[in-house]
Amino acid sequence: MGVAELSPAMASGAIAQLRNIQKTFGKGEKPALAELTADVFGGRITGLVGPDGAGKTTLIRLLAGLMAPSSGTITVDGSDPIADADRVRSIVGYMPQKFGLYEDLTVAENLDLYADLRNVTGQYRKETFHRLLQFTDLAQFTGRPAGKLSGGMKQKLGLACTLLGKPKVLLLDEASVGVDPISRRELWRMVQALVSEGMAVLWSTSYLDEAELCADVLLLNEGRLLFNGPPKELTDRVKDRCRLVRGIGGSRRQVLARALRLPEVLDGVIQGSNIRLLLRNAAREPSPADLNAGPEAQWTSGPPRFEDGFIDILGGGPGGHSVLAEHLPVVPHAGEVVIEARELTRKFGSFTAADHVHFQVRGGEIFGLLGPNGAGKSTTFKMMCGLLVPTSGLATVMGIDLKQSASEARQKIGYMAQKFSLYGSLTVGQNLQFFAGIYGLNGARKREAIEQMIAVFSFGPLIQTKADELPLGFKQRLALACAVMHEPPLLFLDEPTSGVDPVTRREFWTHINGAVEKGVTVMVTTHFMDEAEYCDRIGLVYRGKLIATGTPDALKKMAARPGLEEPTMEDAFIELVGRHPD
Repeated sequence: MGVAELSPAMASGAIAQLRNIQKTFGKGEKPALAELTADVFGGRITGLVGPDGAGKTTLIRLLAGLMAPSSGTITVDGSDPIADADRVRSIVGYMPQKFGLYEDLTVAENLDLYADLRNVTGQYRKETFHRLLQFTDLAQFTGRPAGKLSGGMKQKLGLACTLLGKPKVLLLDEASVGVDPISRRELWRMVQALVSEGMAVLWSTSYLDEAELCADVLLLNEGRLLFNGPPKELTDRVKDRCRLVRGIGGSRRQVLARALRLPEVLDGVIQGSNIRLLLRNAAREPSPADLNAGPEAQWTSGPPRFEDGFIDILGGGPGGHSVLAEHLPVVPHAGEVVIEARELTRKFGSFTAADHVHFQVRGGEIFGLLGPNGAGKSTTFKMMCGLLVPTSGLATVMGIDLKQSASEARQKIGYMAQKFSLYGSLTVGQNLQFFAGIYGLNGARKREAIEQMIAVFSFGPLIQTKADELPLGFKQRLALACAVMHEPPLLFLDEPTSGVDPVTRREFWTHINGAVEKGVTVMVTTHFMDEAEYCDRIGLVYRGKLIATGTPDALKKMAARPGLEEPTMEDAFIELVGRHPD
C-alpha cells in the first residue's frame, strides 16, 4: 500500500501516547474522559470499545487534533496534536462515524477532492489512486456516484480517502457500522494488510467479535478506562462461567426471561434453539428446573467470548424485564399468516432489486431478512411496509393488499427506520407528539400514549432535549417509542440497533421479546449475526432472490461442510451467499 516508512522502534513501540487525559465539555459536567492513560502501537490494531457515551469518539477526536484535552498530554509520533496540528494531520488518517463522502460525486471525484485536501499531486497522485482502487476493489466503479454504492462499498471508498497522504496512524470510528458480514471481513483484511506494513490502527467498534481479533483492547465506561490489554485476558475472566441450555421445551424467550431473573445469572442471550448464559463469579449453577425449560432441557459448558468478559466487567446485562411489554395489549393473531409476500418483484429501470420473492410470517413470530449490502432486502422490506410500490406480485399485512390500501395497512404497522425516522431539530416531547398524530392518536388517548412512553423509557429528564443531541442509545429508544405508541400488532424494524453497544442491544431485544410474547409479530433486518439468532425464522436474500429460508439452526446446518462442521451464524451467512456466484 505504500504507507509511510516507520523505524523498527516505532513499528513495535507506542506511536500515540495519552497521559492522564481529562476532557470536560462544560462547567460542573461529568468528564467525558477522566484520568485516562493509554498507548496505541505501530504494527498493531488496537480495539476501542464501550457502551454508548463511554468517551470513545471523544478519545479519537483528541488524537486527531480536533479538540484539546482539558488536562493531560497527548503525543502522536512525538508531536502534540494541537501545537503541531499541521504535522499531526499529515500523518493521521481519520474516518469518523459519518464519513464525509459527497454522494452526488463519483468515486473518482471523491478521491480527487480528498487528494486535493491532503495535497497529493502529480505522478504520485496517479500511482496512489491506482493502488487504492486495486486495494479496495473499486477500480470498476470509478464513474459511479458515491450515493449509489452499497454500504460496504461506501466504507471502502471512505477508507481509501482516509489513506490518501501516507498516514502513519489510522483512526477508525465505527467504520463497519451498517456493513454486512462479508464486507466487514473484507474491511478487516484490508486494515490487517496496512498493519502488516507498520501502520498503527485504533478501531472503535460495536462488533465485539471484531474487538476479539485486535492485538489490544481499550474498554471505556463513563469516561474511564476499565481494561487495557489483549482481549484474551478479559475473556479468560469468565472461562468457567458460560453455559448453554439445550433441548428447551416451550418458548426460548420465556426461558431467557426467567433465567435473567435468577440471582446466579449475570447475562443471557438466545442462540438459535438454545439459551446462552453467563453466571456470576462463584455462583452456583442453576438447574433446568429453575428455568422451567422442559423435561429435555440440559446444561452444557460453553467456550467464553470476549463479549462475555465485556458484559462481566460492566457489571452485567440489563436483565430480562420489559416495562414496555407490560403496557402492550395481547394480540390475538398467533399462528395466523399476518405478513405475506407473493412473487414480489421490484424493478428500477432494467435493474431488478427484488425478484419474485415469496414468504409468509405468522402471528407472534420474529422473521429476519438478512443479506449483503445491495442484495435487495431493504427494497423487499420497504414494499412490505407500504413505502415502495411493487412492480409486480403481492404484499399483504393482516390480509390488506399494500398496493391497494397502503394507508389502511400502515395503521397496523409500527416502523423503525434504519436511519432513525426522528426529526433531529424537534425535542423528545415534540417527536412523540408528532408521531402520535401520524398514527392517528388524539385527545385523551394521545396524552395517555405519550405519558406512557415517557414513563417506560425514562424520557422525563430529556423531554426538552433535541433528538439530534441524544446519545445513540436514547435515539434508538425514542425511535422504538414512536413506533409502538399506537400499540400496533406488527413491528417492522430496519437495522434497529446499528451502531449501538451490546448492553443497549440486549435492552432493545428484551423489549422485542416481551412484545412478541404478547403476540406482536416482528419483521427485522440486521447485520448483527448474534441478533439474527433471536429470529424464529430467517430469509436470506442475495441478488434480489430469496436463496434460503429456515430457523437460525437450520441455516447453520445448511452451511455445514467438511472443515466447517459447526458454523456460526456469520459463517452460515457467508457460506450460503458464497454458494450463489454472481
